[in-house]
Amino acid sequence: MSTPPQNVPAEWQDTIDLPKPGQIDKKALAKYQADLNKQRHYAAQNQATIKSLEKARKATKDKKKRARIQAQIDARQKVLSTANKRATEAQNKIYETKGEFDKLLKGENRDAYMALKSLFNSYGLGSLAGKIFDYVKQGYGADTIGLLLQDTKEYKERFSANEVRQKAGLPVLSPAEYLSAESSYRQILSSAGLPKGFYDNPADFRNWIAGDVSPTEVKSRVDMAVQATTQANPAYKGALYQMYGISEADLTAYFLDRKKAEPLLKKQASAAAIGAAALRRGFALDRSELENYATYGITADQAEAGYAKIADGFEQMLGIAGRFGDTWNQRMAEHEVFEPGLSESWSPYNSESASEKGKRLRSQERALFAGSKGSSSQGLSAGYRQT
Repeated sequence: MSTPPQNVPAEWQDTIDLPKPGQIDKKALAKYQADLNKQRHYAAQNQATIKSLEKARKATKDKKKRARIQAQIDARQKVLSTANKRATEAQNKIYETKGEFDKLLKGENRDAYMALKSLFNSYGLGSLAGKIFDYVKQGYGADTIGLLLQDTKEYKERFSANEVRQKAGLPVLSPAEYLSAESSYRQILSSAGLPKGFYDNPADFRNWIAGDVSPTEVKSRVDMAVQATTQANPAYKGALYQMYGISEADLTAYFLDRKKAEPLLKKQASAAAIGAAALRRGFALDRSELENYATYGITADQAEAGYAKIADGFEQMLGIAGRFGDTWNQRMAEHEVFEPGLSESWSPYNSESASEKGKRLRSQERALFAGSKGSSSQGLSAGYRQT
């Protein structure tokens, strides 16, 4: 499916500045890696020296010499122990820098960390892995850690619509409910063929969730946007522009604008569809009249049939009205065609409805021609008899 113009509504243009879990401090990582390599090198050197000294100690029977060699071995063992300790510290720093905190934990602590990390990853909050690790090391339980994480800047940013909902007196959504709403929005937009720029960031849905906009309403808006962009003919787009000043580039943004009430958008979309039928047959658009037609349920198909009927006899009706010193115009023709399905009280004509006026003018025209035909026949007959 082709995509509509990508003039994104303002409410979609904000972003959430969350730390990205995949971001690594490469400079620090390189430093820790170099330190690890250095300590491992020292450890290997000392290990080799110790092995050589032990071999020499076993080869000599001189007690004093054996004692001196043992002292050297003991000193090397201390150096080896220090090197191994520093290598472990460097390795742990590498794990921390890379976010591999699970490698720093064991047993129940590791299980608790992995469960919480998986949960918050599903929220899009993998950046909290370090805080989870710190809380686990401090001995906090999973429930307590969950509550502590809700006070973090990252969590509040991620579910920021809840703060707006709370201030508006709306219920705060659980993470599962919040994510479900986002998923529904995303599916609707994706299925409609809208470009990914409309739904690839949690901020895209923040205002809709804050305003308690249901997925059903979102789908309605998206359907109107798609109709007005990917499926609409030039006449429909022209009607929207003439009636509401909506350019083709603004169509998607207009229908997805949360600040515009959905019923109003539906009326405008319906009125534009009726106006498109008028434009295709060369008639002018009257926004107020067309919105009235939409309000009273005139559909696009009815408008197509109605304006086709109006166009077939419009010039003839202008001539008829002129012959009798009367008036006929587009609005009267529209009312005559569309009135039967509407309330008579809707007609703007107090003394005579458009339907009644049309019937009267046609009746007068038939009577005029019938009279003319009779007079002409009588005259010819008389002339013939006189001959």
